[in-house]
Amino acid sequence: MNVRPATEGDLPQILDIHNDAIRRLDAIWTEAEETLADRQAWLDDRTANGFAVLVAEEDGKILGHASYGTYRSRSGYRKTVEHSVYLRDEAQGRGVGKALMEALIADAKAKGFHLMVAVIDAKNQSSIAFHERLGFEMAGRLPQAGFKHGRWLDQVNMVLLLNDDPAPPRGY
Repeated sequence: MNVRPATEGDLPQILDIHNDAIRRLDAIWTEAEETLADRQAWLDDRTANGFAVLVAEEDGKILGHASYGTYRSRSGYRKTVEHSVYLRDEAQGRGVGKALMEALIADAKAKGFHLMVAVIDAKNQSSIAFHERLGFEMAGRLPQAGFKHGRWLDQVNMVLLLNDDPAPPRGY
């Protein structure tokens, strides 16, 4: 398995993984599937802003992808990023998610980000446990923060401090 930056050529497989998650999981809080143009805009935006988009590839097949991006648009949040990681079913339990997340965390650290946020469906205990194993800590729960498939969903926020840098100076 090779973890590497995503390319435009990876987008059809990334789209398949993403839309499968929309259809089957409560991880992406929308019921509207995306198009290849949507994923292209997403990749263009992430890369233009210096954010990582990574894939795990094996024998030409994308097993999963991970990225991070803007947490909130106000300037005071510019050192904080929110991440996502999605895998094909057959990649579950093979260390693919861990490899993607370790590379993603290393990239965010190298680029000077301070905090990484995970936003997780509260019923997804495997994702919560996965993030705990990576050092993320529980930061809060928002009851009925969203909905999908005709039911309310609770949101869990988990965080990972990426460095112990002091706060940037005033006016930074």
